[in-house]
Amino acid sequence: MSGQTNTHIAIVGPGAIGGTLAVRLASIANRTVVVCARTAIAQLILDAPEGQKTVTPKILTAPDQAQPVDWILVATKAYDATAAAGWFQFLTGPHTRLAVLQNGVEHIERFSAYFPPAKIMPVVVDLPVERVGPGHFHQRRAGHLTVPADANGEAFRQLFLNTGMEVRLTSDFRSAAWHKLAINCAGAVSAVVLKPAGISRQPAVADLMRALVRECIAVGRAEGAVLDDSLVESVITRYQSGPADAVNSMHADHLAGRPMEADVRNGVIVRLGKKHNIPAPINEAIVALLNC
Repeated sequence: MSGQTNTHIAIVGPGAIGGTLAVRLASIANRTVVVCARTAIAQLILDAPEGQKTVTPKILTAPDQAQPVDWILVATKAYDATAAAGWFQFLTGPHTRLAVLQNGVEHIERFSAYFPPAKIMPVVVDLPVERVGPGHFHQRRAGHLTVPADANGEAFRQLFLNTGMEVRLTSDFRSAAWHKLAINCAGAVSAVVLKPAGISRQPAVADLMRALVRECIAVGRAEGAVLDDSLVESVITRYQSGPADAVNSMHADHLAGRPMEADVRNGVIVRLGKKHNIPAPINEAIVALLNC
């Protein structure tokens, strides 16, 4: 099953992230990609910065249609972990590795009951992409994936060679994950008021986002992450300098009436803060509003 000449990959969850990666992986030689979805999709289309790409990978709509693969890439929302794990029995062979491309800082904990922890690799995703329609995605700019600098991480990096997707290795994944959480927790403001990223340019909104990030930094440090105070302004600058019409995934889910990742993007700061006796009242208020 393993081997550079023909690597088999299953992508569970063809949303914005999973669909984009499926297109990129299926567009090069020596990659056999199957997409595990709730419903059939005729094709996958990616409007990428370098041009439009279209692929027609095999789509599976039931776990018993699957066969063992080299890599399982889970790109569902975090709250769908149990449903995603329903595919593992049929996709897993003796050498299968699991990459978790989800938000939050609990990637391994989320799936350790369903898959051997030593074969689970957490992934931090920085990929500005939006779902235009079923199987159709728009990528705004180049993105990258960050993984631990170990054997699994290097194998994952090799998986994406020549796909146009950069994979970065880090010796401090914990800090990388909390850095991304600082960005995500601030974006929850857009999900509450249902307005795109341009609202970050309003001074009062920017101050609210700063408060969210400061709480994240405090809890992250207690969890062992290395986070500089300058991260606060870095996050605000990122939002203010980006496209004013950008819609993050939680905002899009709220607009569509779908479940949201409030727990893994803001609630986790509250939960882990309580463990360390660090209050996070602004994040707690955001979660309460999103759960109304």
